[in-house]
Amino acid sequence: MPIHVVFVCLGNICRSPAAQGVFEKYVLDAGLADKVSVDSCGTAAFNLGKSPDPRSIAAAGRAGYDITQQIARQIDDHDYQHASYVIAMDRMNLTNVLAWAPADYDGEIKLLMDYCGHNGNSQIPDPYYDDEHSFDSVIQQIEIAAKGLLDTIKDRHGI
Repeated sequence: MPIHVVFVCLGNICRSPAAQGVFEKYVLDAGLADKVSVDSCGTAAFNLGKSPDPRSIAAAGRAGYDITQQIARQIDDHDYQHASYVIAMDRMNLTNVLAWAPADYDGEIKLLMDYCGHNGNSQIPDPYYDDEHSFDSVIQQIEIAAKGLLDTIKDRHGI
């Protein structure tokens, strides 16, 4: 059974789609696409069916990632049934993901920044109300933490 990673933010249009795109490319480049699957979702339902924010698409594109095909959705029971890792972008969403997790969920639920030396910044900030440059900064933070997450998965699962 493949290792399944789900990234979670609030609306699933900025941070978690970017994390999905970055991590999918890392997995593909590592030759692990047959062993690791990736998805993203939000804790809120207000963006269901929407594409990622155009600023997030642009920032991801500038960094070499394509997130144009993603569609926003809300976390659900399926995620907990299939995800080995549920990775939140910030503490608020981590709190929700932990509260909604079934008692028998045996995967890992953590912040993305927990997988790197985050120098005190444990959250990926929500760039939605900021300017376009904030999206580039978010991509850079995701890249660093996603490398740490992939290294963790490779070590733990011997792949």
